[in-house]
Amino acid sequence: MANPYQKYKQTSVLSASREQILLMLYEGAIKFTKLAIQGAEQKKVADRSHNLMRAFDIIAELNATLDHKVGGELAQQLEQLYVYMMERYTQANLKGDPEPLRENLKILENLYDGWKLAVEKLKKESEQKGGAA
Repeated sequence: MANPYQKYKQTSVLSASREQILLMLYEGAIKFTKLAIQGAEQKKVADRSHNLMRAFDIIAELNATLDHKVGGELAQQLEQLYVYMMERYTQANLKGDPEPLRENLKILENLYDGWKLAVEKLKKESEQKGGAA
């Protein structure tokens, strides 16, 4: 049987809205990028590579789930950004250089902040509509 924390994490993911899942994915990418930076700075190749690949996989998943029909130009711009970030992860992994990781971290934090504000605004608008009914 899974430990209580694992069960809680699984339940929170299964019951999360699409918006919450998006934020969780960004949080994971930020966390793994920070750990990869640590690994690169400490010359711990296995730690750097493992965490870098986890962040890379999250960005690849975000890229794969873009809906270009609904998202239009925004989806196209995000795709270009995600592809760029995946290239930077690859460069960081090949060279062991933490600088591309730091660059990706800044991008991720900016995207996360933007999405978080958008989700909060959406939630507030939804609550106002619900309260008016």
